[in-house]
Amino acid sequence: MEVEQEIAVAAAAHDYSVWGLLMQADPVVKGVIVLLVLASVACWAIIFEKIVRVNRLKGGIRRLAKARSSRDAGGLSREVLEAGEAELEADFDDSPAERRYRVETALRHALKSEIQKVEVGLPFLATVGSAAPFVGLFGTVWGIVNSFTAIATQKDTSLAVVAPGIAEALIVTAIGLAAAIPAVVAYNQISVALGRAFAKGNDAIIEIARDLTEDETEVAPQTKRARGDNVEPLRAGKPS
Repeated sequence: MEVEQEIAVAAAAHDYSVWGLLMQADPVVKGVIVLLVLASVACWAIIFEKIVRVNRLKGGIRRLAKARSSRDAGGLSREVLEAGEAELEADFDDSPAERRYRVETALRHALKSEIQKVEVGLPFLATVGSAAPFVGLFGTVWGIVNSFTAIATQKDTSLAVVAPGIAEALIVTAIGLAAAIPAVVAYNQISVALGRAFAKGNDAIIEIARDLTEDETEVAPQTKRARGDNVEPLRAGKPS
C-alpha cells in the first residue's frame, strides 16, 4: 500500500507537458535533442540561403541568354561571357569547329563553377536528412531502456512508471523527423532547380558560342578577299 502511494505521489509530481518531459529527460536524451535542434537550425539557415542564391542564379542565367557580350552584362553572365571571350582570343591554329568547341567548353566550365558555389551546403542537408531519423531512433531506444529500468527498479508495471520514459522516447523521434523531413525536401528541390538552371544555361551557351564563332568566321573571308586570294584566275583567251 505504501509503495502504491509513493508511485501515485511521484506520478502527480511528474510534469507530463512536452517542456517538462524535456527538462526531466535523461542526460543522454537531452544531448540527442540538443544535437537534433542544432542540426535543424543549421538546415533552415542553409535552406533560406539557398533559396536566395538559386533565385539569383536563375536571374543570372536569364540575363546570360539575352546578353552576347561581357560589356553589356554583369554578375554571373559577365563571368561566363568573359571566359568564352578569353578562350576565343587565344592564339590557336584550329578550324572553326574546333574553335567553337573550345569556346563552348570554356563557357560551360565557367557556368559549372558558378553553380558549384551554390551547391555548397547541400551535402549537409543530405546528411541531416538521412542521419537525423537514426539519431532520433537512438534517443528513442535509450528512453525505452530507461522505462524498462524503472520497471525493474520499482517492480511495478503501471503506466505511471513506464509513461515518462516512453514519452521522452516519442518526443526524440518527433524531433528527429522534424529535422530530417525539411532537409530532404529542400535538398531534392534545390538539386532539381540547379539541374534545370544548368540545362537552361547550357542552351544559352550553345547559342552564345555559335554567335561568337560566327562573328569570327565572317571576318576571315573579307580579309582573304582583300589579300587577293579569291581573285578569279585568267582563262585562256580572256583579255587581262
